[in-house]
Amino acid sequence: MKLELRSVTKRFGAFTANDSVDLVVEPGTVHCLLGENGAGKSTLMNVIYGLYEPTEGHILLDGQEKRFAGPGEAMRAGIGMVHQHFMLVPVFTVAENVALGAESTRGTSLDLEQTRRRIREISDRYGFRVDPDAVVEDLPVGVQQRVEIIKALVRDAEILILDEPTAVLTPGETDELLAIMAQLRDDGKSLLFISHKLREVCAVSDEITVIRRGKVVGTVAPTAATTELASMMVGHDVNLTVDKEAPQYGDNTFSVRDLSLVSDTGVTVLDGIDLDVRGGEIVAIAGVQGNGQTEFTETVMGLHPKATGRIVLDGEDLLGMTTKKIIDSGVGFVPEDRTVDGLVGAFSIEENLVLNQFDTKQFSAGPSLRRGAIRSNARKKAAAFDIRMNSVSDHVATLSGGNQQKVVVARELSRPLKLLVASQPTRGVDVGSIEFIHERIVAERDAGTPVVIVSTELDEVYALADRIAVFHHGRLMGIVGPDVPREMLGQMMAGATAEELQANAPQPAVQNTTEGEPA
Repeated sequence: MKLELRSVTKRFGAFTANDSVDLVVEPGTVHCLLGENGAGKSTLMNVIYGLYEPTEGHILLDGQEKRFAGPGEAMRAGIGMVHQHFMLVPVFTVAENVALGAESTRGTSLDLEQTRRRIREISDRYGFRVDPDAVVEDLPVGVQQRVEIIKALVRDAEILILDEPTAVLTPGETDELLAIMAQLRDDGKSLLFISHKLREVCAVSDEITVIRRGKVVGTVAPTAATTELASMMVGHDVNLTVDKEAPQYGDNTFSVRDLSLVSDTGVTVLDGIDLDVRGGEIVAIAGVQGNGQTEFTETVMGLHPKATGRIVLDGEDLLGMTTKKIIDSGVGFVPEDRTVDGLVGAFSIEENLVLNQFDTKQFSAGPSLRRGAIRSNARKKAAAFDIRMNSVSDHVATLSGGNQQKVVVARELSRPLKLLVASQPTRGVDVGSIEFIHERIVAERDAGTPVVIVSTELDEVYALADRIAVFHHGRLMGIVGPDVPREMLGQMMAGATAEELQANAPQPAVQNTTEGEPA
C-alpha cells in the first residue's frame, strides 16, 4: 500500500508543529522520517494515524484521499502504529492485549482462541517467539514491542508506523527489531520508521526524509554520510565524536567496597562490587540491561536500604543515608527513566528544575515558594541548556523527550557536585542533544568531579569513558581501558572475567578489577 502526504500542516493555536509536509512511502519499503526531538515527527505520525486532524493538506492511500476521524478508521484502512510508549495493559496477557478493542465473545465469555491462533501464526512467520498466554508485565521490553507489532498485524495493517521504536531497547534488541523490519518489508509491508539514531536509520531504510522544526528539509538515500544527515537534522555541523583531554585527577574520591544486595524474592542482584572512581575521571558501567546496573545506581542514591557493604564519598559513608541527605551532600543523579524517576509530569518546567532545591533559601521562605526566583532560575537554565519550549510555566510533560532529558540534566548539573551518577543519560535523545549532554558531562569531569555513567549504548561508553567497568549478573567482571576491543567487551558482558581473558589472550587494556588506577 502506498502512503502519500501532500502539504500536510498541523497547527496548535499559533504554534505550527508540521508545516506543509510532503512525503511518499512506496509499497514494500522502509521510509525513515529523521529529525531531532521536537521536530514534529510524532505529531505528523499522529495525524496519519487519526489521533489529530490535519489543519491543512491531504492524506492519500493508493491514490485515494482519506480523512480519519480516529485511530479506528485508520486501522480499518490498513494503517497500524507502534507508539514510543507502549499502549499495553501490563496485567493482561498477550492475547488479551491483542484482542482489546476487537473482542470476540462466545455467549457471555471472551473468546480468545482465534486471537491465540493468529498470534502463533504471526509469531512463527516472523520469528517473534511470543507466548499468547504470557502476562505483559512479565515480558522484556523488546518482547512487549513485538506484541505491539502483532496487534497491528492481526488487524491486517499494510502500513506500519514505528515511532522511535528503539528508544527503550538494548543494542541486541535493536538489532533484532531491525531484522524484523527488513522481514516485514520483504513481505510487502510499507514501514514508516521515525528515529533520530543515524546508525539504525542507515542500516534499514530505503529512503530517508529529514524534518527540522516541522518542515521537510530534504530526502536522501541511506548511503548519505552520517555527518550530512546530522547537519540536516539540526541545521548546523555536528561533531559526532566527544572531544576530551586526558583526565586530570582531582581530590574527590568515590569508593564502593563489597556492595551486595539481595532482592525481596531472594535473588542476588549485586554481588560484592568493588569500584573506585577518582575526581576528574569518567567510569562507564557497561552491560546488558538487567544485570545489576539499575540496582547499583539506586543503591548509591539510598533507594535500597537493605544493601550491605560501603559506599564512601570523600571519606563519608553514604550507605544508610536517606536519598534526600545524599542529594544534599552533593550527589547529582540522572535516572535511567526520566518520566518515572526524573520528572513530575503534572508539574511545570520551572518546578521540575528545582525539585532537589525547592526547600533552599534561594527558592523558599518558610512554607512559601519564591515563585519569582524559581521562574528566573528556569529561564536561565533553559537558555544555558537549550531547552526548547513555549513557556517555563508549561507542564514538563508537554516537552519532547530530548527536552525533558535536558531539564533533568540542567537540574542536576547546575549546582556544585561531589559526584555525578548518570544512568542512560542520552536515552531517547537526538544527535544534537547528545552532543550537548556529552559536552556537559565532560565539563563536569574536567571540573574535578568523579563521574559514573551507566549506558547500554556502546558508542556512548567508548566516547565518554576513561575506564569501563563491566557488569554481568550483578558481578563486576573487570575494569578495562577505553581502547578495549569490542569483542572482548562483549565477552565480558556475556560473563567472561577480565582475568580469564587476560590469561587466554593478554590485552594491555585489561586492568585488575579492584585497583583504582586508570588505564
